[in-house]
Amino acid sequence: MQTVLDILKRAGGYRPTLSLKIENLPFMALVIEAIGTGPMGLPALSVAHYGEQNGDLMRDPEMCFELGFAGGPHLNPWYWRNDYVAVEQWSRNIVRDHYVHLIQLHEQHIRFAKTWDNNLRLQGFADAFTDKSIRG
Repeated sequence: MQTVLDILKRAGGYRPTLSLKIENLPFMALVIEAIGTGPMGLPALSVAHYGEQNGDLMRDPEMCFELGFAGGPHLNPWYWRNDYVAVEQWSRNIVRDHYVHLIQLHEQHIRFAKTWDNNLRLQGFADAFTDKSIRG
């Protein structure tokens, strides 16, 4: 998710109050928010496109990532959701005080994140970021 990392850098870096909304018509808005910590205790981000259906905000998709720094900044996915198809997946999580890692699903999340990142880059979301995108 190099595009998201580039946006984070332009926004002044990660902080617990981070909240960005990037408008980039004709595409759905991209929202990047700090959400506490992920399953390994690292800082976590939600990255989502939001649409609307019958007055409800719909994630299309949302992915959650842990922000790691070992070997350079990187985002490691652990959650995927798409409200339009009613699918929610955790590939890494804490269940009853135990770390659970679904390896094949995690690999799918990594592949999806790479494809999505390329789409975000091609759609110009990094270029569409301005100081007005910062909400928190």
